[in-house]
Amino acid sequence: MSQEPRSDKPYYVHESSYVDEPCQIGEGTKIWHFSHVMRDCVIGQRCNIGQNVVVSPGVRLGSNCKIQNNVSLYTGVILEDDVFCGPSMVFTNVVNPRSEVVRKDEYKPTLVRRGASIGANATVVCGTTIGTYAFVGAGAVVTHDVPDFALVVGNPARLSGWMCRCGIKLDVAGEKVGCRVCGTTYRLHEGALSFA
Repeated sequence: MSQEPRSDKPYYVHESSYVDEPCQIGEGTKIWHFSHVMRDCVIGQRCNIGQNVVVSPGVRLGSNCKIQNNVSLYTGVILEDDVFCGPSMVFTNVVNPRSEVVRKDEYKPTLVRRGASIGANATVVCGTTIGTYAFVGAGAVVTHDVPDFALVVGNPARLSGWMCRCGIKLDVAGEKVGCRVCGTTYRLHEGALSFA
């Protein structure tokens, strides 16, 4: 079985997966086994969409996103460039779902900003924003916005530290913070971390 892009498309879709039209898929993106990309989605370049992934109507993915196995990206989810979604993590899109009550007009958007990582089996409650280069620990339940560069863990997810753009936990001892691995420098001021 070939893993090269179809000759008529600049992206790869495994033969067991479905891509509904219309949608936009960027060059170099790969969609693996048993996945379903629904209509009106926009998927950037060089994304990697794992096995058994559902991308619901209207979802937006930036470039270079990595979606691991068993993730459902529901309507209202927007991922900026370089986002990582760990295996079996969960997005929601309705705060108070009931089987017998139709609430499709009540979907709340979820925004995951550039470079953020969401660990395996984490849950992100709709209506939240996960900040730039934030890191959501495995199994965490995100019920509120996550600041840029924040490390959040637990249920509900709480601030546990700060992460470098390179994915290393930062040692914070004052207002100026430097990564011991890549050397990137940051400034911690009034509970927010930013590039120095």
